[in-house]
Amino acid sequence: MAGLEQEIGSLLHRKGLTLGVVESATGGLISHLITDVPGSSDYYKGSVTAYSNETKINAVGVKEDTINAYGAVSHQVAEEMAEGGKKALAVDICLADTGIAGPGGATPGKPVGLFFIGLSHPSGTYSQEHHFSGNREQNKQSAAEAALGWLREYLTSLK
Repeated sequence: MAGLEQEIGSLLHRKGLTLGVVESATGGLISHLITDVPGSSDYYKGSVTAYSNETKINAVGVKEDTINAYGAVSHQVAEEMAEGGKKALAVDICLADTGIAGPGGATPGKPVGLFFIGLSHPSGTYSQEHHFSGNREQNKQSAAEAALGWLREYLTSLK
């Protein structure tokens, strides 16, 4: 998978864009993978691991009303995490994730393995829903890979 992070780094560097990450369920794994690339400090500005709802609200700017209405694991929260992270980290693009890694934490309609990934860029803020079926470690890895794969796809599509 190291090739994916290197490709993202090359794309960010070529396009002159900076990246930040706000992680919840992946617990810093996306940031770890990005910073495994030598020279990543040229484009990667940092991250917030917003694991609790309080941190999502206080450090990143997710609205408490959004969490109350949709739950922390929702596309609305993933998008607000990405938007808030873009501002807080002063970056061009921010990736965010929220999910249920397992084995516990499932609620009606929100099973273990449900993740939402957010992406915010000056052209807009978007989210994706994913369902993974591994154990906790596998779900976190799958979510990180999905987020980075989407980021690569998004960067490739930018003119």
